[in-house]
Amino acid sequence: MTPRAVTSRVPRIALLGNPNTGKSTLYNRLCGLRTKTANFPGSTTEHQVGRCAIGPGADAEIIDLPGIYSLVLEIPESRLCRDCLEGKIGDGRPDAALVVLDANNLPRHLQFAASALRRGIPTVVAINMIDTAKRRGLSLDEHAASMELGVPVVAVSARSGEGIDRLREALAGVTAPDAARPLPRLPLPDTEIGSSAAVRWAAEVFGTIASHPRTDDEDGRTLRDRLDDAFTHPVAGILVFAVAMVCLFAAIYWLAQFPMDAVDGTFAWLASGVEAIVPPGVLQDLLVHGVVGGVAATVVFLPQIVLLFFLLSLLEDSGYLARAAFAVDRVMRRVGLPGQAFMPLLSAHACALPAIMSTRLIPNPRDRLATILVCPFMSCSARVPVYVLLISLLFVGEPLLAGLAFTGCYALGAIAALGTAKILRVTTLRGPSTPMVLELPEYRLPSVRTAVGVAIERGLLFLRSAGSVILSIAIVMWWLSAYPKAEADPRSESLRQQAAAHSATDPSRAEGLEGEATRLDARRQQAESFAGRLGSAFEPIFAPIGLDRQLTVAVLTSFLAREVFTTTVFVLAGAGDDARVDQPSTLDALKHSQRDDGTPVFTTATAASLLVFYVLAMQCLPTLVVVARETGSWRWPLAQLAYMSLLAYFAAWLTFRCLA
Repeated sequence: MTPRAVTSRVPRIALLGNPNTGKSTLYNRLCGLRTKTANFPGSTTEHQVGRCAIGPGADAEIIDLPGIYSLVLEIPESRLCRDCLEGKIGDGRPDAALVVLDANNLPRHLQFAASALRRGIPTVVAINMIDTAKRRGLSLDEHAASMELGVPVVAVSARSGEGIDRLREALAGVTAPDAARPLPRLPLPDTEIGSSAAVRWAAEVFGTIASHPRTDDEDGRTLRDRLDDAFTHPVAGILVFAVAMVCLFAAIYWLAQFPMDAVDGTFAWLASGVEAIVPPGVLQDLLVHGVVGGVAATVVFLPQIVLLFFLLSLLEDSGYLARAAFAVDRVMRRVGLPGQAFMPLLSAHACALPAIMSTRLIPNPRDRLATILVCPFMSCSARVPVYVLLISLLFVGEPLLAGLAFTGCYALGAIAALGTAKILRVTTLRGPSTPMVLELPEYRLPSVRTAVGVAIERGLLFLRSAGSVILSIAIVMWWLSAYPKAEADPRSESLRQQAAAHSATDPSRAEGLEGEATRLDARRQQAESFAGRLGSAFEPIFAPIGLDRQLTVAVLTSFLAREVFTTTVFVLAGAGDDARVDQPSTLDALKHSQRDDGTPVFTTATAASLLVFYVLAMQCLPTLVVVARETGSWRWPLAQLAYMSLLAYFAAWLTFRCLA
């Protein structure tokens, strides 16, 4: 073999493996990057590249490819991996490959290793999750494995860091200019994974390099088998999933109240500081109510978002969510959704945009289109501030009921998605659905480090949004509510005269009269401002679901981004009224906001109606743009907008009529 020419560029290593081998966790460990780790096939829709230190002053690029079951399947993930290994993407063929195997499923995963070794690329095999395998009684001989496969084999634990330094050394060896190509001791099977030849080869290798793990009882069934029976049961599995979600959301409401109070207090202190430094006038009003108050009305919900993704990451890393996916898959197939739709629908709970783009992994065009059209029904993180606000107003000081309501929001969105999919698959998108192929990962103690990384990533993403879109809309809404300037209410002058008359004899009555005069002027200003005129123009459309002009404007502006609903409501209902940001709680400020007639803005019926509306409505312009791009036409996103808007409006109207 002729040695490869020495090159000054950083060597590139393709990272390959089956789903659920901990491949992405290993990628994060090697590269020091925070990326989303999932237990489901197709979680990485496009390759990612990270820089990895493999020796003193030596780096390599790691190309993180999608988890696949075979390199020869005609599915998008497998094609992407083949294109990478064949040099069709990037700067030619990679210099080496890092194949990740699960120590707990070696007989089957060795067959994948064989197909990768047949490519003839210098390779390192990382046998991951060795810590959990040892606890099950498995003993692995790394040297024997290296001799059998003809390449360096390193047993590692990506979660704990065990073996990572030795893995870096092995990667440095195979990326050297004179690195040898794979030369296994046993002839590699030249047939597909799962064939009799491949199974025999893998069994022979496994018998040489590892001992069989012990089982937990006499009949050979392990504790994992018994847990799987419960968690994947068509009835019990879904009930367990529902209980887990209720407990999760209740915990979010209970735990988040403490950091929420801290955030509230911080913004109240900041607003007071601005009022003390900036003289009264337009600038002070802009800073206090437009900037500080507007951003506070949304950022106050940051603790819930961080806690949500932290707890979901723990559930996912434990291996439980894969079992829930298996239980839910039966329901999905009954309504005509393919098994491959589960991952896009699950990721849509973070954001519908990457979820819709990840549907490219669904091979059947009808399956893919049906999934695209129902993805926006899943409750994304942008809805969380709206849910928290409205549910907090409905269930004050009752975290269990709030958790049930939060779970109900997610369940309602899922039910709407499944119902819509059923309608589509029996009308315009007829055809059978494809079952899901899903490997159940090992149960393991979740990594707090990974969960913290995911939570920080989502929190920073939310704060970046708050620092740009939300701040911009807060300033615009403040200007629309502050101009044009309206004349004072005729009744306010009389009230101020009465206040002056009572100032010496009855100061408290004088203060009340002055406050009422201020509120009258504020309501007149709001009614005659640009925002007030806009709300008044569209109020007849939204009045049947309980919205006044202020909430009407909030619904209209939130079409740009759902989370700005809380900001718009605060700016419109709070600025200049008795609901102020320097009150003990932003929620209290919104709770005490009033309509033009002095009645509360948020009644029980109105809050519940809005909650249902935001669960079902599209309310996201970027999603429509992505749907148009992915479907190649504006026909589908416009039909999607019309359908979801009508469904949300009717459901909200029904809710309001039942509770009013």
